[in-house]
Amino acid sequence: MSKPENNINALSWRRLHLSRAKLKASSRTSALLSGFAMVALVEIQLSKGISSQLLVAFSVCTTLLVSVHMLALMISTCILPNLEAVASVHGIAAVSESPHEKMHLYIETAWAFSTVFGILLFMAEIAILSWVVFHEYRDAALAATIILIPVAIVFVVFAVHFYRQLVTHKFEQSVMSVKELENMVSQLQDGGGGSTDNAASLLNV
Repeated sequence: MSKPENNINALSWRRLHLSRAKLKASSRTSALLSGFAMVALVEIQLSKGISSQLLVAFSVCTTLLVSVHMLALMISTCILPNLEAVASVHGIAAVSESPHEKMHLYIETAWAFSTVFGILLFMAEIAILSWVVFHEYRDAALAATIILIPVAIVFVVFAVHFYRQLVTHKFEQSVMSVKELENMVSQLQDGGGGSTDNAASLLNV
């Protein structure tokens, strides 16, 4: 295998391990938070005097929380074994057998559902749960809500900032990768002969 092809496979190999790490983190987070929501739904002791609107909000938030995390967990469970199988093979040439490029949208969806929407729903779940449990002690429920509001704001600000930094980093890496590929293609074309076919295949990647 030529050096340019090795470099291309190395880039795809890094993306494979990144996708693998994202799916692992998503599956762990989703299993943990959805398990907490199910325990809270089953173990909560409801008393008389709780408004029906509050109970509806609690049931809707819990259902959304579990559904979002179960979707992320399902995606991770379906895709992760295929990535693990390729990652366990020695040699970067096997990276072409991994579906992480084709399944990139699903991987990012699982990551977003687990770490962004799921955590926001989890915070909302805590706030609503505090009102359900402490409905007779409004000061305690209000204190929990007041604490959660700035935490949620900080989380959203951090998520937006992290996303912007990540997009900037990906853009810079993409520019560097394009320049590197252009240099590889020019080197192959300068070699002439059979290298021209390799150059054409690199352009189609």
